[in-house]
Amino acid sequence: MTYIIAQPCVDVKDKACIEECPVDCIYEGERTLYIHPDECVDCGACEPVCPTEAIFYEDDVPEQWSDYTAANAEFFEELGSPGGAAKLGKTGKDHPLIAALPPQGE
Repeated sequence: MTYIIAQPCVDVKDKACIEECPVDCIYEGERTLYIHPDECVDCGACEPVCPTEAIFYEDDVPEQWSDYTAANAEFFEELGSPGGAAKLGKTGKDHPLIAALPPQGE
């Protein structure tokens, strides 16, 4: 199990979760953040600091954002497991589900 970042993060990317993550498993895409499912240790430190309430435990993702569970995992299929988000930096890409969204928060 892992945590998932859903639609409320798109075009916001507050990054408070990144600062709280003890294992550096939250990666930055172009429009949203992604939690690496193989690197996450399920500590839950990210969830309470998210100002948009976009982070959910995998089993608790609301139905309207259920596609984000697969999108989060699929984001890392090409990227692999870099072993830490800080050394990788911003990836400059997003999962097609997120890339196709209209601008959020307007």
